[in-house]
Amino acid sequence: MAEMNTNYKQASIKNNANGGYYQKWRLIKDSLARYGVVVGGLGVILAIVLIFFYLLYVVYPLFISAKAESVSQYDVPEKQLGNTLLLSLEEQNEVAVRLTDTGQAVFFEAPTGKTVAIKTVGIPDGAKVSSFAQGSPVRGDLIYGLSDGRAIVAKLKYDVTYPNDVRLITPSLAYPLGDSPLVLDDSGAPLEKVAVKAGDDLTTVVVKAAGKIRLISFQKEESLFEDEASLTRTDAFLEIPNADISDILIDKEQRNLYLVHNDGNLSFFDISNKSQPVIKQHLNLVAAGQKITAVTFLNGDLSLLIGDSSGMVAQWGMVRDEMNRTALQKIRVFKVSDSSVLAINIEQRRKGFMTLDASGNMGIYHSTAERELIKERISDSRPLAATLSPRANALLVQKDNGKLHFWRVDNEHPEVSLKVLWQEVWYESYAKPNYIWQSSSSSNDFEPKYSLTPLVFGTLKAAFYSMLFATPLALMGAIYTAYFMTPAMRRYVKPSIEMMGALPTVILGFLAGLWLAPLIENHLAGIFALFMIIPLGVMLFAYGWHRMPEHIQHKIPEGWDAALLIPVILLSGWFAFAVSVPLEELCFNGSLKDWLKHEWGMAYDQRNSLVVGLAMGFAVIPTIFSIAEDAIFSVPKHLTVGSLALGATPWQTMTKVVLLTASPGIFSAVMIGLGRAVGETMIVLMATGNTPVMDLSIFQGMRTLAANIAVEMPEAEVNSTHYRVLFLAALVLFTFTFVVNTLAEVIRQRLRERYSSL
Repeated sequence: MAEMNTNYKQASIKNNANGGYYQKWRLIKDSLARYGVVVGGLGVILAIVLIFFYLLYVVYPLFISAKAESVSQYDVPEKQLGNTLLLSLEEQNEVAVRLTDTGQAVFFEAPTGKTVAIKTVGIPDGAKVSSFAQGSPVRGDLIYGLSDGRAIVAKLKYDVTYPNDVRLITPSLAYPLGDSPLVLDDSGAPLEKVAVKAGDDLTTVVVKAAGKIRLISFQKEESLFEDEASLTRTDAFLEIPNADISDILIDKEQRNLYLVHNDGNLSFFDISNKSQPVIKQHLNLVAAGQKITAVTFLNGDLSLLIGDSSGMVAQWGMVRDEMNRTALQKIRVFKVSDSSVLAINIEQRRKGFMTLDASGNMGIYHSTAERELIKERISDSRPLAATLSPRANALLVQKDNGKLHFWRVDNEHPEVSLKVLWQEVWYESYAKPNYIWQSSSSSNDFEPKYSLTPLVFGTLKAAFYSMLFATPLALMGAIYTAYFMTPAMRRYVKPSIEMMGALPTVILGFLAGLWLAPLIENHLAGIFALFMIIPLGVMLFAYGWHRMPEHIQHKIPEGWDAALLIPVILLSGWFAFAVSVPLEELCFNGSLKDWLKHEWGMAYDQRNSLVVGLAMGFAVIPTIFSIAEDAIFSVPKHLTVGSLALGATPWQTMTKVVLLTASPGIFSAVMIGLGRAVGETMIVLMATGNTPVMDLSIFQGMRTLAANIAVEMPEAEVNSTHYRVLFLAALVLFTFTFVVNTLAEVIRQRLRERYSSL
């Protein structure tokens, strides 16, 4: 007996020791789990904060102010060779040129003023330069009008070589129409005004001499049997009542000609047919008492910039009216100074421009963004000449004191402003202001359109239609599954629906774009018939089942009633599609799409919001269903049993007790589903036309923020404006999701506090 007690005590001590060991190990594991959860949670928060600040870091340069800094000043190179007609910089800002009124081209180092080369235009003896004009700043075309009725067309060229891996820029002059002067006026009168626009095969020249305006074109024709190309010349006179011309402009396509009169009027000619120019419009450009002091094309030659004596610069562009007729119309106005505008220099790759006024102020502006980027006083008197570099990162100004000033310009992202991003903007060639996203083109003349409004609209539209489809089905299914369905059936239904959430969205988008979209288009009437035939079929079946004998009803176990509706829904759906074509023939003259277009003006796009709503709703349903079903199923049983015991019906218990208690979870389910819909990418990318249009119609597509980022980010140049605007779109999406989720959590907590006493 004593031995047994001893063994029992030893066993108890051993068990206590083992129990203490396991208790300590369990406490250690609890501590590790607790700290692991804390560290994991803080890590998630830290990751979200880092993502936010990284997006902010990439986006911030868009809103940094531009600045200009004077680098150097020096005497005008080779001042004895004549007065400056034009200053120009090459692309690398290493070499500049000063074209003089004696026909000299002085090439010099832009930062220092050291002369690099001097080229002479072959002006004949006895003739002088009577007029001068620059053609295209991009191509470097020039024309010298002479006092004997002749002219010389030249072109600036810069050859870049790399001897010993060092960049060497060699400037020169070329003569696209030959180095011999061209006779443009037979009478030998001085050419008072000249203009040129040179292309690869066609060059157009307009001259004013002896009170007449002459249009001359040179067509280059190459022969198989001759080494040199021949020029075919065409002459025409312009019939205008007032030949008092101050400026002549030819667009780059050599189809439009603009004559600016000294009285502030403008004559617009169509010169597509060089032998028969046609006047299209004559209008006044400035207010009474004002004079036009500067005029030039904006980059792309689609708009004119008109500077006047009041310090205003107006942008005039070609706009089509309701009759599809084009006419010049004022698009926007910039107040650049209180003094007269002396000169306007354009950027060669963007829609920006630089102005000089009579008070010595320099300003840099962007037309589309309607922004004043830089305002600097560069002289105490009237500047004589100025130029912007091709990359718009440097400028050169000549003052009347014989000095040249070289400036560096930091102006990386002038295209972006709050107006461009969120308001209507009047773009070139558009009839009116609008919200447009069009970020890229193959031409440098393109005007980027960075409106985020249609992308945000498309995001909300896609989320709205998907939630409209998914929320009722998911919540009603969750209520029935959690509260009314038998546990045996629930074990099959809940996992099956949750497995829907495991389907890759790229597969859903693929099916939606290639199968569902054509199916809906071919059975559009059947799709709408589904919303009537399926509820009607279910109601008829329910009424018939209710009228069935009780012994037949009792053969179906309680909670399995929903299984009987599966064939009913399938048959109703089949019937809706079967009657689709006859229904369209009977009610809509054979085509519901055409009927909608003719009767209601609603165009139908195959990949539209209806397709997105069904496909993305299918992807969102598992998320909402699973969370809402868990919330409803987790309502304590004593609440439902107590309600039923007090005489409430199952539906009263559901609506008055269960739903209120589970409302925080149900609300969270809907908000998480909304977040999934807002951030969805592949379905909206493949199931819509992916066009950034703002149309509430369910038959039109859209482009969402997420899809836009996925499509355009691989093609965006790193650190470009386009690249940073895409990150701004990501920041907007991030902020929207964060704000919605935060508000949802606040509301959920309040619902939880309110109904926690049930």
